[in-house]
Amino acid sequence: MANIPKAFQDANLNVGADPCVCPENLAEWLTYIEHQHTQEIDLSLNRASMVAERLCLLKFNCPVITVGGTNGKGSTVATLAAIYGAAGYRCGAYTSPHLLQFNERIVIAGHTASDAALGEAFAAVEVARDNITLTYFEWSTLAALYLFQKDKLDVIILEVGLGGRLDAVNIVDSDVAIVTTVDIDHTDYLGDSREQIGTEKAGIFRSGKPAIYGDRDAVSTVVASAAAKGALLYFQGTDFYFQEEGEAWHWQNKDHHYRDLPKPAVLLHNASLALQALTLLEPRLPIMAEAICQGLATVYVTGRFQTIGYEPRCIIDVAHNPQASIQLQRQLSLLGWQGTVHIVFSMLATKDRLASLLPWQHCAAKWYLAPLKDRKAAPLEAIEADFIALGITSYQKYGTINDAYCAAQDNAAANETVLVFGSFHTVAEAIVIARSAATWQSRKL
Repeated sequence: MANIPKAFQDANLNVGADPCVCPENLAEWLTYIEHQHTQEIDLSLNRASMVAERLCLLKFNCPVITVGGTNGKGSTVATLAAIYGAAGYRCGAYTSPHLLQFNERIVIAGHTASDAALGEAFAAVEVARDNITLTYFEWSTLAALYLFQKDKLDVIILEVGLGGRLDAVNIVDSDVAIVTTVDIDHTDYLGDSREQIGTEKAGIFRSGKPAIYGDRDAVSTVVASAAAKGALLYFQGTDFYFQEEGEAWHWQNKDHHYRDLPKPAVLLHNASLALQALTLLEPRLPIMAEAICQGLATVYVTGRFQTIGYEPRCIIDVAHNPQASIQLQRQLSLLGWQGTVHIVFSMLATKDRLASLLPWQHCAAKWYLAPLKDRKAAPLEAIEADFIALGITSYQKYGTINDAYCAAQDNAAANETVLVFGSFHTVAEAIVIARSAATWQSRKL
């Protein structure tokens, strides 16, 4: 691996099976960091904070925006990055999880981190951690902060991985914090009510700093947490607004009013949150209206209500919890469809499948069910039991997502719609299949 720090080369560290050999490529690094902690998820700030302090990663010479919430985080981050990029600012963005490649998690000035850069970052973390064990996400976060600190960035955007209060990105004090929405998800770690989850999400707020909250139906604990911390809370629909009008939309707060904005390929709810953050940071990072329009016109997020094929139209979406499923059903209804919707579906065992399927209970759909290639995947028998419980009978079972996706494509008429959703893993497998098919077709032609 190129650019391994000399400290790593000189240190006698227990890396991999052979203490004298360090991982030689990104795949080996990822395998290594997957096995460095006894728990996949172990929410705490202590371990990451200690390593970050040793690497001087807790303070940055540019504004930091932290984005948390149940749904919409990735779209909000992407909107911010697109507009800052259009304005000529050098932006570092950290998101999770990835769909196809780990490199997707760390983007600097529009470019994903290279294998070599990630290797250097992981090696630096390995030296600094000494005997501190880190989770996979903590390794990822520290690597991102390391690469951001090395670069001359104008702004950094950090997406919360899980919760907020004890999430690794929360070791950095942000200049603006955003909570997109609060709903039921990850109940094993965050609690089983919106109020409990709201407390965790609001943990990213800071005293005297702006805090942006997207829910129109505000969770009381988010408001209370902001007040207790002394954060400056801004509400969507109260302190800033957006309105659709035909093919355009308008946005305003007390100091700014943007009319006839282009509709982005993300939900306006999330784009609106991004605009509020941009205007709050405008004294440090001025933004012209032209850059806002350019960013909105070009922003996209892979796997978020994305069309990847036509005749039949194929839409993929990473919706994996009840709130996201409701929104997906609403988007598809607004878009409209002819005939039958052919839905390829699978979820993880840790998710609330019944509540996520409820919005589709009476939809004119044919379902194609298959298990995922993941150790946390819900067994096919459990998924079928959910359908039986909801009285959904129009489904078929397959051994793999590949088989289910191909069957849906074969059965759908040219004017019908194929929808793939339920998990990042479900969408990732569909993307691989679709890309392979596209390559095959282009060669055939």
